[in-house]
Amino acid sequence: MSSELPIIQKTYDLICWYVPILNRLPRDHKFMLGNRIITNLYELLEALIQARYQANKLDRLEPLNAQLDLLRYQTRLLHDFNLIKTDRYEYAGQLINAIGSELGGWIKHQRRQVTA
Repeated sequence: MSSELPIIQKTYDLICWYVPILNRLPRDHKFMLGNRIITNLYELLEALIQARYQANKLDRLEPLNAQLDLLRYQTRLLHDFNLIKTDRYEYAGQLINAIGSELGGWIKHQRRQVTA
């Protein structure tokens, strides 16, 4: 979708890339850590889409920084448990950081609008 906000598209792309990997985790990790990451990803996408249509976007956007940080740590756990290779860990980190940069920019923009 060309009219989509870049952060929403990046989150969507992360889900499309990450979920198939998470679904192939060993059973003992898939149903705890894997499912938590998947749930976190879907909740992040939902919150971003909802924020797009809210008048006061900051209330919706600011808590998402913590959610992204949680995703970073969950991904790091996958790597530390040797469940994903280093190149996938680094790629996931790049995608998450790109979303974080977009989120930070969106929050700064909203803060400027509130104080203007």
